[in-house]
Amino acid sequence: MEFDEKFLQEMGLSAMPETEKQKFLDYLQEELEVRIGERISKGLTEVQLNQFDMITDQAKATKWLEVNRPDYREIVNRTIEEMKAEIRANRSKLI
Repeated sequence: MEFDEKFLQEMGLSAMPETEKQKFLDYLQEELEVRIGERISKGLTEVQLNQFDMITDQAKATKWLEVNRPDYREIVNRTIEEMKAEIRANRSKLI
């Protein structure tokens, strides 16, 4: 998921102050990674978590997830949609 100006427009946040946009986009990226990581890790053993932590290559990480957590794409998509719904619900507070 790419958080950029287009995403802000899609969420109805293009009126957000310019000084706040990049901070908000950075926050979203970090928050998404945390949420996805928490959800994916709930279904893994301690050994699997340690194995995954050792992977540094994105392609290898994706392959590992496909084998060890085959529902990870669903988790990612669901988490993104939940974040979008939260943003839309709080749009007036964010602008």
